[in-house]
Amino acid sequence: MPVLKKIYNACKDSFTPTGPASEEALERVRSILDDLKPANVGLEQEALAAQKWKPLANGSNGRRPRNGGHPQYPPAIKYLHIHECEKLSIGIFCMPPSSIIPLHNHPGMTVLSKLLYGTLHVKSYDWVDLPELPESSSARPAKLVRDCEMTAPCGTTVLYPTEGGNIHCFKAVTPCAIFDILTPPYSSEDGRHCSYFRRAPNDKLPDDIAQQLEGVNLNEIVWLEEIQPPENFVVFRGQYNGPQVVKKS
Repeated sequence: MPVLKKIYNACKDSFTPTGPASEEALERVRSILDDLKPANVGLEQEALAAQKWKPLANGSNGRRPRNGGHPQYPPAIKYLHIHECEKLSIGIFCMPPSSIIPLHNHPGMTVLSKLLYGTLHVKSYDWVDLPELPESSSARPAKLVRDCEMTAPCGTTVLYPTEGGNIHCFKAVTPCAIFDILTPPYSSEDGRHCSYFRRAPNDKLPDDIAQQLEGVNLNEIVWLEEIQPPENFVVFRGQYNGPQVVKKS
């Protein structure tokens, strides 16, 4: 059975409309996803091209604003939609070098991500729960979970609703592709809508709040505030030409 079909079947049996049925069920999906290769989703040629990619001499890979001036915007990202139902969504983000998926969250969702090819920089955070926050604060404290580069082939990463780096951003170091499974999928009606964040201009922890964070490295705490989706963040839907997980009617 094709790997993609095996992944889908495992998801169908392991996930519910509220997420994984159990940690063991999630692990079954993750272990199969570890074996996914670019060729399994019709991206073998793209992966080969990524291996041969060399950075431009001037370091410029971005889009220019409509008026032709500076600064350059990050390149647009292509999304390949594979499947969505009440239990999960499956898709692939194809990222050109220097493209960025800004800091965003996955409220109430578990996400499995498999880097298919290329090198990607990942930075992620989890919210820090505090008894109370200043009434005047529009930001919340978050703890750094990951700040590193990943290069394929590598294992599948899993983030949970409240841990593992639920708030994260990606920057493509080279051409790369990320295979994503979200369970359950985004749904504004159910309160699972994507929000974007940035570090607050003044993110120093007040002394009274810092005292509440016993055992936490304060150097890893930042204040994040919600923002509108960045205008320079562009994702367009591409044509997925790989194997289907459900027969088209």
